[in-house]
Amino acid sequence: MRFGIRTIDELEVSGKTVLLRVDINQPVDPKTGRLKDDSRIRASIPTMKELSEKGAKLVVMAQQGSDIEYKNFHDLAPHAAVLNELLGGKVDRIEDVCGPAALKAIENLQSGRILLLENVRFLAEEQTLFENSLKLSPERQAQTWLVKKLAPLADFYVGDAFAAAHRDQPSLCGFCVSLPSAMGRLFEREYCEISKLMESPERPSVFVLGGAKINDAFLMMGTVLESRSADLILAGGLVGEILAWANGVDLGEATRDFLKKEGFEGLLPSAARIFEKYPGRISIPSDYAWAEGSKRVEGANLAKAGLISDIGSKTAQEFKEKILSAKTVFVNGPMGVFEEPASAYGSEAVWTALGETAGYTVLGGGDSIAAAAKFKVADKIDYVCTGGGALIRFLSGEELPVVRALRRGSLITQKNI
Repeated sequence: MRFGIRTIDELEVSGKTVLLRVDINQPVDPKTGRLKDDSRIRASIPTMKELSEKGAKLVVMAQQGSDIEYKNFHDLAPHAAVLNELLGGKVDRIEDVCGPAALKAIENLQSGRILLLENVRFLAEEQTLFENSLKLSPERQAQTWLVKKLAPLADFYVGDAFAAAHRDQPSLCGFCVSLPSAMGRLFEREYCEISKLMESPERPSVFVLGGAKINDAFLMMGTVLESRSADLILAGGLVGEILAWANGVDLGEATRDFLKKEGFEGLLPSAARIFEKYPGRISIPSDYAWAEGSKRVEGANLAKAGLISDIGSKTAQEFKEKILSAKTVFVNGPMGVFEEPASAYGSEAVWTALGETAGYTVLGGGDSIAAAAKFKVADKIDYVCTGGGALIRFLSGEELPVVRALRRGSLITQKNI
């Protein structure tokens, strides 16, 4: 076991039916129906390949989009196509999750073959609103339709969806009270890498926090500063703007109005407390950029500035120097609206520094990964974490629901149906 969780080294899977939960949730192009990215699928391949080659009858559960993110709600046909390319045609897909067709396909599955079930979030009990409203314990999740139908047909459950480890849903936690459980190779690697980042980073350790998910950043910021996982935080994006505002910086009317409209003004007291408690350990931008039409405009005096969309070139250089002198660098969130030419400069400078630094680099979050691809440094990052929300909550010190469930499932030696 590692971290109190069984690994797949401890499972005898030959000829056995294994339920594998992965996170291959990827953006889908609405025009073509194809995936815009396949990084999470590629990250899940080692576990699937190993279990299949060991003779398991492998049943794969996955989600795509959600009731909250309905625009990305989609079946798993494009995912199956990519999986078959990467796994040599071993994957069969069925348009069913736990109905009669799925049960029959599982019963007829041959050793070494892989069956991809349909998007589990087509089931109401797997949706976010269901999770948030009922807050079921794993024992209650074991009584949901999904678990009651699939668990009797399986010998083991393997959780490999670290990116969804902050969720508390039946496909992620409910099987762990019914079946002997283990974590897959991706989950194991993610857990090890992020634990190392938290517990024993080489110093100086610099955390670069940006993007638009301000609540996530504030959830973890105090923890990593208190534990000294981070010696220094470089704040960009909306995170940097809130911290700057709390520190008395006049961001200009356009940006203030935007932050108020989005409900971020309530974070100002928390931001001020963090500044007061950790003096000298948070770097906020010294200048900013905004767009006037297609033109980029920069400055430190923002009284008449437009809506801030990037850090300024002076700040970009300051952040770059700190990254290049660090021994560990963790990045979550871009410095601005990096998709637009007028506001890409700051993120490009930071990501270029990530590719050049001799320090150990860790990247997390969908926008961060997209920026790495855009600025062509993805292959220069030492570790890219598939998780976004799960990663942030792990770094905040929270015990994730799936981690807790897998620990319980790792103590089960016989099916408990």
